[in-house]
Amino acid sequence: MNAAEATLTEHMQGSGDREDGGVPLLAVGQHLNGPLLDHAEGQHFLKEAFQIILEEALCQGTDNKEKQVCEWRDPEELRTMLDLELRDGGESHDQLLRRVRDVAKYSVKTNHPLFFNQLFAGVDYHALAGRFLTETLNTSQYTYEVAPVFVLMEDVVLSQLRSLVGWEEGDGIFCPGGSVSNMYAINVARYRAFPQVKLKGLWAVPRLAIFTSQESHYSVCKGAAFEGIGLENVFLVNVDERGCMIPEDLDLKIELARMQGAVPFLVSATSGTTIQGSFDPLDRIADVCEKHGLWMHVDPGGGSVLLSKRHRHLIKGIERADSVTWNPHKMLLTGLQCSVFLLKDTTNLLKRCHCANATYLFQQDKFYDVSLDTGDKSVQCGRKVDCLKLWLMWKALGTQGLEKRVDKAFANTRYLVEEMKKREGFHLVNEPQFVNVCFWFIPPSLRGVEDGEEYRERLSKVAPTIKERMMRKGSMMVGYQPQKGRVNFFRMVVLSPQISQEEMDFFLDEIERLGKDL
Repeated sequence: MNAAEATLTEHMQGSGDREDGGVPLLAVGQHLNGPLLDHAEGQHFLKEAFQIILEEALCQGTDNKEKQVCEWRDPEELRTMLDLELRDGGESHDQLLRRVRDVAKYSVKTNHPLFFNQLFAGVDYHALAGRFLTETLNTSQYTYEVAPVFVLMEDVVLSQLRSLVGWEEGDGIFCPGGSVSNMYAINVARYRAFPQVKLKGLWAVPRLAIFTSQESHYSVCKGAAFEGIGLENVFLVNVDERGCMIPEDLDLKIELARMQGAVPFLVSATSGTTIQGSFDPLDRIADVCEKHGLWMHVDPGGGSVLLSKRHRHLIKGIERADSVTWNPHKMLLTGLQCSVFLLKDTTNLLKRCHCANATYLFQQDKFYDVSLDTGDKSVQCGRKVDCLKLWLMWKALGTQGLEKRVDKAFANTRYLVEEMKKREGFHLVNEPQFVNVCFWFIPPSLRGVEDGEEYRERLSKVAPTIKERMMRKGSMMVGYQPQKGRVNFFRMVVLSPQISQEEMDFFLDEIERLGKDL
């Protein structure tokens, strides 16, 4: 008991209720807003809850013998089962542990080997330890004084990532996801071209134009809307059959924008598109950007190929970009979220664009080097520590280990594609460049049927029906979508290097089982 608590206790023990009829003093052990936190009880709950997380969310969720990616329930049933209502009174220790168990039980196990639904999957245990540690320490990455370890760590990780891009110098920041990283690119590129926009607003700049491919991530359009540029000022560049941007059409679109009175300022290229995993020809796009004096940004869903000597050629020319988004959570298993925005710029452009000079955080007369206070580079105030999980995983595996992880994902993709070609009913949309395998499953009833409107209408229903069946069964998860006149097809993302050939064989067998009677 500290001195203040001792004084308060002595005063309460000797006073009882107030004689003037006022509010009685606090009882021993009470806080102004209720009971003091019971650390012993809280830690006991945490240990038991962690055991549930470890066993039911992690161990069972990664077990390839458990053919259960999710235990599906329809929304109304699940809402009732979980008892989501919040009440005036708290629940007991056992009730809370049941809540933890229910959350683990009915959530999708994205770490499971048969989860192919998104551009993230799998688990790295060193990265997970980093996530546990950052959540426990619960600090914000904006000043050295409150996050000394992580400020220094972020600087080292960003420097290493920039060197893989091919830059000896530069800047960068960890962001809450690739979409926000792309929005940083738009904002910084606009500020570089028209710095008056920060002070005077949109009225002080002309109509601006952004250029990106038809297959680019939707965050480019969202960013244009969010930052006041407007969707009509995003010029979509044509792509070839594989989904790669056509540089000649980019050149034409830039001229078209100028003819319409717009001022081009940014080209956003893609390396590893969301659906087909296509890589834009960066060197040729860089030539166009240099010709017109435009900022070149690269959004690489496949950025981690930079770690692979065997596959780095896919992203050749990225070193000529002005900025790059990189999402290690997509292929390196760092876990959500882990996204960076990297710049070649060495003039402190990122900070000049975003700083607000809040004096309660960024005092300039601190006793240490204030350049270590990186928070003013961000559009956020509070910023989660996302560098530790990547740093700890990198420490454990080394760059060579990360390279093997990337190469294994490509090897798994090649195996899956070759096995598909041996089976009747599987038809590739295109030969994959990356780890995205897009295909149709043609059920026996449609094989040999002449292509036409009726055939395509029936085929369009195959993928949604198989998806529903696999979800209700819980056996696996894979996405589907239509695209550019193509009816619904599956998009399987073979990101996790933890997948075995046995599991990929199971995937093909399961598609056949779920679709054979359609």
